[in-house]
Amino acid sequence: MLPSCFRKPRLLIIGCGDVGLRLAALARPRFRVLALTSSDHRLSELRDAGIVPLRGDLDSVASLWRLAGLARWVAMLAPPPNAGNDDPRSRHLANVLRRHMIGSARHAPTRLVYASTSGVYGDCNGALVHETRRPAPCTARARRRLDAERCWRGFGQTPGARVAVLRIPGIYDAATRSPRRRLMQGLPVLRAEDDVFTNHIHADDLARIVLRALFVAAPNRVYHASDASRLQMGAYFDFAADLYGLPRPPRVARVVAEAGAAGISLQALSFMRESRQLDNRRLGELGLALRYPDVVAGLAPG
Repeated sequence: MLPSCFRKPRLLIIGCGDVGLRLAALARPRFRVLALTSSDHRLSELRDAGIVPLRGDLDSVASLWRLAGLARWVAMLAPPPNAGNDDPRSRHLANVLRRHMIGSARHAPTRLVYASTSGVYGDCNGALVHETRRPAPCTARARRRLDAERCWRGFGQTPGARVAVLRIPGIYDAATRSPRRRLMQGLPVLRAEDDVFTNHIHADDLARIVLRALFVAAPNRVYHASDASRLQMGAYFDFAADLYGLPRPPRVARVVAEAGAAGISLQALSFMRESRQLDNRRLGELGLALRYPDVVAGLAPG
């Protein structure tokens, strides 16, 4: 008789970074967890986490064929490349998975969750945003994510496939992803009259959402993987500063930030150009209660 670990269904994690490792820890009691990596130095890290590492590179289709038929539960957490307006990595993987599924509709469906970004909406001028809103990405980074969404939702129309898309805002926790470092650097935020609404999800809750979506998400359904916080960026950092006993960040006018005179990185500045408030009520369809329903709960010391 096979050991019990080999009788478990297999969960394949593509892009097994911080959130992927949290997902793996949650999934191990029910799954034999596998993860794709292109880095030799990560092999031992993944093994130590109870994950079976698989060598492969999303930029090389030839290295992915061993994944065909390997697992029918897939969490696609890997980002697109850093250039262009499309995501060939998603297309490479989708082609491999689809090839195995041709003529195999008699088998249980392949269930896949794709981790996208709320950035696909672009700037919404602070409006409340539902999943039905038409995407209008403002950056190449968000356009690549939208291209990947279209790829995976197309894959979800393949017989024997079931796909869910999570649109994810800023990921945080009270430790490695906390705003403490930025506050200690004294970097500014926008003054209130220029400020933008941002959205958040605790990394632990995000891992739980991914796992739950694999089981119960409706086919080709989009969900906001966001908590219920509706804060402007400055209010978020003010709250964190007060919590940590640090000075509140200085405020600058948008024209100063845009001029590059405030020490704000280009990536951070891109987030300051987009304002929206995500409605997360559709998450209720998954039957999952967030452990950290807002940043007040998520940043508080344990």
